[in-house]
Amino acid sequence: MDLRNNLFGKGPRGGLPGRPGSGGGGGGAPPLDYGHPRGYGGQPPQSPGYQGGGQPQQYGQPQGGGGGGYGAPPPNYGQQQGGGGGGQRPVSTGGRAVRLRLAKVEDKTLQQMYIFTNICAVSPRDFPPSRDGSDLYLRLTGSMIDGDYVVTARPTPGFPDGCISLSDPQRTWLRVGMMDELVAEIYNPFSSSTGRQSYLGSMDVEVGFASAKKFTDTTYDQDALAQQMTQTFANHIFSPGQRLLLDVRNTPLSLVVKTVQLADLSMEKAGAGGAGSEGAVRTDPAARGIMVPQTNIAFYKNAGSPMKLSGSTKRAAANSIIAPDFKFEDMGIGGLDNEFSTIFRRAFASRIFPPGLIEKLGVLHVKGILLYGPPGTGKTLIARQIGKMLNAREPKVINGPEVLNKYVGQSEENIRKLFADAEKEYKEKGDESQLHVIIFDELDAVCKQRGSGAGGGTGVGDSVVNQLLSKLDGVDQLNNILLVGMTNRKDMIDDALLRPGRLEVQIEISLPDETGRVQILKIHTAKMLQNDILDRDVNVDKLAARTKNFSGAELSGLVKSATSFAFNRHIKVDTMAGISDDVSQMKVNMSDFENALTEVKAAFGVSDEELEQALTYGILDYSVNIQSIVKECMVYANNVRQLDRLRNLSVLLHGPAGSGKTALATHVAIQSAFPFIKAITPENLVGYFNEAGKKDYLHKVFTDAYKSPLSLLIIDNIERLIEWNPVGPRMSNVMVQALMTLLKAPPPKGHRLLILATTSRRSVLDQIDMTESFDRQIAVPAVADVRELATALQQFGAFPDPADINQAINTVRQYNGGSDQVGVGIKTVLTMAESAAMVDDSANWFAEQISRSIAANNPV
Repeated sequence: MDLRNNLFGKGPRGGLPGRPGSGGGGGGAPPLDYGHPRGYGGQPPQSPGYQGGGQPQQYGQPQGGGGGGYGAPPPNYGQQQGGGGGGQRPVSTGGRAVRLRLAKVEDKTLQQMYIFTNICAVSPRDFPPSRDGSDLYLRLTGSMIDGDYVVTARPTPGFPDGCISLSDPQRTWLRVGMMDELVAEIYNPFSSSTGRQSYLGSMDVEVGFASAKKFTDTTYDQDALAQQMTQTFANHIFSPGQRLLLDVRNTPLSLVVKTVQLADLSMEKAGAGGAGSEGAVRTDPAARGIMVPQTNIAFYKNAGSPMKLSGSTKRAAANSIIAPDFKFEDMGIGGLDNEFSTIFRRAFASRIFPPGLIEKLGVLHVKGILLYGPPGTGKTLIARQIGKMLNAREPKVINGPEVLNKYVGQSEENIRKLFADAEKEYKEKGDESQLHVIIFDELDAVCKQRGSGAGGGTGVGDSVVNQLLSKLDGVDQLNNILLVGMTNRKDMIDDALLRPGRLEVQIEISLPDETGRVQILKIHTAKMLQNDILDRDVNVDKLAARTKNFSGAELSGLVKSATSFAFNRHIKVDTMAGISDDVSQMKVNMSDFENALTEVKAAFGVSDEELEQALTYGILDYSVNIQSIVKECMVYANNVRQLDRLRNLSVLLHGPAGSGKTALATHVAIQSAFPFIKAITPENLVGYFNEAGKKDYLHKVFTDAYKSPLSLLIIDNIERLIEWNPVGPRMSNVMVQALMTLLKAPPPKGHRLLILATTSRRSVLDQIDMTESFDRQIAVPAVADVRELATALQQFGAFPDPADINQAINTVRQYNGGSDQVGVGIKTVLTMAESAAMVDDSANWFAEQISRSIAANNPV
């Protein structure tokens, strides 16, 4: 049984214009004999513009005839079938290729009908028609065209041999001229590698008026358009990029296929009205399938066309701002997957759903997005790339300082101009108007807190904010605008701008994690890899692990720096501009990136190299207390990392001077592998002249730490930070209060902070009640006795001969009156041991120096 009859319940076509009809139903024209041995060559007994079955032809409308229309080709299309009734059709094999030139159909009526039904005319001598009158699928190739294309052709008696007629949209699609030559052969859609997925499950079509002179204000219903397109182009093969014309109420519409989704239409699923087993959405021209009644068609209005499409409760928005063939990976932005998902969900998701559904919900679209975060993390890049995902007007991009003007009222006028086009179109078209996107960079420059005196004391800053507030969410609300603001100082923006209805979607663009850094590095090295310039020894994963706290801009700078080192290798010696002969073999290797890491540093946090400077002597396990302290600190680090309710924790390491508190804190910071690590030392505050500047520096460091999802701060030598002086006593109350407040303040939502502080004067902190601000306190003891001293000297390796260590320990006992007590910090011990290596009698010299320290630390 013919498969198309089972699928769609349609028998063979009746008489069709310009070709023989077939049996199979009342009203169909009888088979024709043209008086030629092959059955062709003569004139048909009926005019080309006549529709079989006695009905006049309606151009641009679905064709029918007595006995019904025609269905999809059977699975054995392109293979010779046996004869029989009208339901069978013998099709010539696809082995013969015919060279064709372009020609026009002389009959104007038939020509128009072919144009608006996407039919190509061919000679019956070149391609004999099938017995049931079904159209043929021709695969077009040749040296004049790039790739291969499949068209629907109709053998037309009287059409010249060796020719094919192509409409203007078809020639534009194939990119051929009237003088080009093509090669055509029968195409079998069921013999391709897609197997049974030879039908169209769904397709996205861009629609607009074909002529700038012939258009109408009538609103087109999407469902009616889909029905007419399905009927007019039934069983045609379509692929992405294909262009065609559709006549709707004597108005020509231009259609462009944007995407297709191939489907497997089994008899059972087709009978149930389903779309079958659908594949992925494809945009490549090789993805082609047959249109059937079950094909879902989604229309998208051409951005430059004045056409109006009504909303559909079944189909996506006709004026959808998202291009149907858009892919996130094409944007070239890495490490921001979660942020893009949030932006899409909050700002764009409602705009791609059927307008009828949104109207039922009674909600307005989001009008504003605020992107904030540290410099170089990709805020401006996101805004620039948003234009690529839009199927709407080109976004207006403006920098904050450009709004301000010296003339009275001009700054406010500049704000009104940004919204003028959106207001005009919204008044004319309402919800059918296109989306107007305004990208506002450096928003904090003009939208500071009102009453703060911004704008030079003239009140211009306040007026600009007021004007922007009224345009975003004033009395005359617009539903066709989207303002994308960017800033790295969210705290400076007026609160009224941040409420719902205005910049209600606030997305923090923070520093990328290791996975994000891998994505960013791959994006910046993609062309090198594609062109075989990136050496195989370059390990992107290792680079990502070594670039903690790097922003996207800094990673881009790292790649540029590595490239400069590669260039340098191919410059001739003793020249500044001479290029070596082997420049074509240039490679960017791992050593270039190693050199680049010495040049490009992260602006946020501290690099591992800087941290390791505080570990000059490393960590020595001279006492059981050392491992206990490290283990306890690592427990706290894992708590902050993993526990939901413990998002911040402060730990105070206290002990005598030189006991290794800073080294232990640094060691824990490195072992914790937190992405953001920053040390606050008294040396950082030396350049500030007053307490206010020092306090602002502290606040900035904590603010920077909050920009990373997981941060660790080392506050070293607190008594020096608060300017403690025992004479008086005197201290900076501003610094004390600032530290106590910051230690207890919880980080923002989604961020975690661990603080490791050190002090050698715990008693001082007790007096000013600062110890109460710490959640945990850990004592770091000095070297307690000669046994621990011997272990430290042995692990440090200062004395290569063990006998020297024993001599030094015995001498220390003698100087100490036979006591084993030491009580000296490990840092003091190691510096003295290293100095002793430069002395001839190293053991005795060390014993003498350490005994003095013991006497100073343990007075009688």
